Amino acid sequence: MSSVAVLTQESFNEHRSGLLPEQVKAAVAGPSGAEDEDSLPTYKDAFPPLPEKPLPEGVQETGNAWTSKIKPLKSSAITQVFHVPLEERKYKDINQFGEGDQAKVCLDIMHKTGAHLELSMAKDQGLSIMVSGKHDAVMKARKEIVSRLQTQASATVAIPKEHHRFVIGKSGEKLQELELKTATKIQIPRPEDPSNLIKISGTKEGLEKAKHEILLISAEQDKRAVERMNIEKVYHPFITGAYSKLVGELMQETGARINVPPPSVNKTEIVITGEKEQVALAMVKIKKIYEEKKKNATTIAVEVKKSQHKYVIGPKGNTLQEILDRTGVSVEIPPLDSSSETVILRGEPDRLGQALTEVYAKANSYTVSSVSAPSWLHRFIIGKKGQNLAKITQQMPKVHIEFTEGEDKITLEGPTKDVQIVQVQIEAVVTDLVSRMDYTEISVDPKFHRHLIGKGGANINRIKEHHKVSVRIPPDNEKSNLIRIEGDPQGVQEAKKELLELASRMENERTKDMIIEQRFHRAIIGQKGEKVKEIRDKFPEVIINFPDPTQKSDIVQLRGPRTEVEKCTKFMQKVVAEMVENSFSVSVPIFKQFHKNIIGKGGANIKKVSSYFLDFYPFSTRLLTDTLFLSQIREETNTKIDLPAENSNSEMIVITGKKATESMLVS
Repeated sequence: MSSVAVLTQESFNEHRSGLLPEQVKAAVAGPSGAEDEDSLPTYKDAFPPLPEKPLPEGVQETGNAWTSKIKPLKSSAITQVFHVPLEERKYKDINQFGEGDQAKVCLDIMHKTGAHLELSMAKDQGLSIMVSGKHDAVMKARKEIVSRLQTQASATVAIPKEHHRFVIGKSGEKLQELELKTATKIQIPRPEDPSNLIKISGTKEGLEKAKHEILLISAEQDKRAVERMNIEKVYHPFITGAYSKLVGELMQETGARINVPPPSVNKTEIVITGEKEQVALAMVKIKKIYEEKKKNATTIAVEVKKSQHKYVIGPKGNTLQEILDRTGVSVEIPPLDSSSETVILRGEPDRLGQALTEVYAKANSYTVSSVSAPSWLHRFIIGKKGQNLAKITQQMPKVHIEFTEGEDKITLEGPTKDVQIVQVQIEAVVTDLVSRMDYTEISVDPKFHRHLIGKGGANINRIKEHHKVSVRIPPDNEKSNLIRIEGDPQGVQEAKKELLELASRMENERTKDMIIEQRFHRAIIGQKGEKVKEIRDKFPEVIINFPDPTQKSDIVQLRGPRTEVEKCTKFMQKVVAEMVENSFSVSVPIFKQFHKNIIGKGGANIKKVSSYFLDFYPFSTRLLTDTLFLSQIREETNTKIDLPAENSNSEMIVITGKKATESMLVS
């Protein structure tokens, strides 16, 4: 059991109002005299407000959900705030706040539950999450937050086997309600399992709540005597004792079971179960402790900066337990969601001084400092995969180093001496980087970004390697035209010049689609691409893309500088026109027995056949029977004649070439 008493703001104010005037005066002044109120951090400093985002439908807007009371909500929606301490955060990479795995988890939780989440990080690096939506959605989201954003612990609680079914409830409803209420996972042994241990997994606070609720259910079913005592919450630490040793001794001595609500449960009722005599004896002893402490204990209140409260509490409340164990004084810390910085010490008057000394020692054992460093240098200070930073943190593991995006500083937190050493080291790194590093930003239309990057990052990687710089091109979802270049001053300027030249060429670039019948594509490309290579050599700045043959597309795409694309287009149009002109064909029927005469010895006659037949093939039929006519036709007619195979029954001869004119035939 922890000794810290988590109070509501009303009860906390009540404690303060119960102090004697001179105690309040002395407490505010502190051990070293009056403290200037201006030197204390404001509430906003200690607990920054959440970023403004629209809440889901059905939730009323709040002016500031942290510093003012939440306005009345519609009956169908609620808003709750959860706090995840730094030591329990599953994702602790400060540089990834608002992005990375943590952001993905939050988006997934919102998608699964329908609740709306808003995250804020306090100065103590704890995570505050405001959840809004319908009651069921908020409770489900809370359970998801605990299981996925907080580190998990486990514990067991033993109750009689016959009480297990009451924890489960009808159709498991009670168990489900308990898991949602405490944000834990509760495993109850199967009926055939003789074990009476119930296993609970979740956060430390969730474990305490679930254990308390299970013990209460068991107590209600206990056929033995059950008594409830209302003891003020602030006196519970004196009944449990440091590390729950005293309450353990009471249970062993009396034989009764004593269930004291944990600090995280805001209840005053202590439940005692057992045989009648055991319960009565336990009640007498508890009442005696309570009355003695109420009579003899006094309080003092001191102001401790909110950011230092966690050092007074210690990991899992261990520091509070140590102070209670050594001095017998209970230290009461205000709730996390309270703006109060007042810490109350309660105990025997002669022990308060020692406890106060320990509180101040713990509060001041750690310090917070900062180093000025341009935000664009942060990643160079961290190094690739955190290598540079690891060298420092390995030597000083107790120092927490925080890089906040957009801020020109680095925050250090840890033991005072260690922080001083780390500060000197980081300042030296910053000075060195500033002296030899520079950056610049250029504006380029986002539509050209992927062309600057190149296929597989070829272009940008070449520029980065050649100029020894780092280039950040924003992703498409940012819709930003700013490209940032960082590195050696000379390299930055050279990379800037090259990128701007590339961008300028792209702005002047044109893409044009030519319609060319697919039957001509192979001829334009040529064997092994020889023909198209000639065209590309003639127009090296133009990229020519032919469609895949399987697409049956006639579109050939040209891309490059506007004037070069136009020149290339005209050239290819001329090439295509010649192909069209030379591709005119006609079929001429000739008796099969005359085909050998047309061919002639060694194909001599076939080489002489003119394109004159293309327009006048009916007349040519008669002429082709006369082999003497073939010898009179000029060889330079440049036609192609295809005869059917010898084993074919076809009599058609196909003549391909330029279409002949009538005047040429007459001549």
